[in-house]
Amino acid sequence: MLRSLFLSLLCLLPAVAGAQASAPAECVVPSKPGGAMDLTCKLAKKGLAQEGVAAAAAGTAMRISYLPGGIGAVAWHSMGSQRRRAEANTLVAFSGGSLLNLAQGKFGNAKAGDVRWVAALGADYGMIAVRSDSPYKTLGDLIAALRQHPDKVLIGVSGTIGSQDWLKMALVARQAGIDPKVLRFVALEGGGEVFTAMQADYVQVVSGDTSEATLNASANHARVLAVLSEKRLPGVLAGVPTAREQGVDVVWPIIRGLWMGPQVPDADYQRWVATFERAMATPQFAEWRAQAGLYPFALTGPKLTAYVRKAVDEYARQANELGLMR
Repeated sequence: MLRSLFLSLLCLLPAVAGAQASAPAECVVPSKPGGAMDLTCKLAKKGLAQEGVAAAAAGTAMRISYLPGGIGAVAWHSMGSQRRRAEANTLVAFSGGSLLNLAQGKFGNAKAGDVRWVAALGADYGMIAVRSDSPYKTLGDLIAALRQHPDKVLIGVSGTIGSQDWLKMALVARQAGIDPKVLRFVALEGGGEVFTAMQADYVQVVSGDTSEATLNASANHARVLAVLSEKRLPGVLAGVPTAREQGVDVVWPIIRGLWMGPQVPDADYQRWVATFERAMATPQFAEWRAQAGLYPFALTGPKLTAYVRKAVDEYARQANELGLMR
C-alpha cells in the first residue's frame, strides 16, 4: 500500500511543477503603491503585454502585488522563504536603494548572490522637490533656510538613516557646508507615501527620484528644485537645473529592475531574461520607459548580476566611510 501511495505521489510531481510554471505572472512591489518601485512593475507589465508573455504563461494579464515593509526587507525575505523561493513566474522590483540597503546589512545576512537578477529596465536620478506653493524657488533658497533654521524644515525620505534618499540629502547638505546631523528627516515607506506627506504639509521637502517627480510635477503637485544628474534631463523636467549648476556637486544615478527567487529553475530564469531582452529592444518599450521618467539602462542575466555585485561592494565602501555600517 505504501509503495502504491509513493508511486501515486511521484506521478503528481510533473503536474505540480507544470501548475507552478503556468501560474499567473506576478510583479511584487516591495513598497506601498505610488512610488518608483510601483512604476517599475507597471513598466514591466507593459513590456510583457507587448511580448504576449502573460497570456502565454497563464492566459491572463500580469498582476501587480504590494509587499511593503523594511524598505524592501519584507519582500526579500518572503521571496527567499522555502515556500516562495522557486516561484517561476514571480518577479520583484528593485532599485539602487535596494542594493544600498543590502550593502549595509539592512536585509540581515542577505547577500547579492542569494537571488537571481533578471533585468535592469532603466535608470533615473535623485532629485530634491518641494510643494508647488513652497516659498523655496531654488536649491539655494532651500539651503539658506536649512542654514538658518534646520529645525523648521522637515525632509521626507523613503527609509531611515543610511537609505539612499537620506544619503542624497546628506550629501547635498554637506556640499553646502551644513552638518547633516542637524537636519530633520521623516522616514516614510516608499516614494508615493513621501509625496503624499508633502502634499499634506507633513513634510516640506522631498528627497526622492526623478521618476517619482515626473509623475507629480506633470500634475503640478510639486516643484523640483534640482536633479542629481550630470546634465539636464529631457522631458517633463527639462527646465529643472542640476545641483551642479547651482553650486552643489552631487550626482546620484539609480538603477531600476527585477529579480527572482534563488531556486527558480534555470530554464524559467533564462526565459524571463530572453523575454526582457526582446521587450527592451523595441521602440515601444523605449517610449514607455521615457513616459515613466526613466532613461536607457539595459542589463540582463549574468551582466546584470556582475553589475549588482560590484555596486553592492561599492555601496558598502561608501557606507563604511560615512560611518553607516552596523
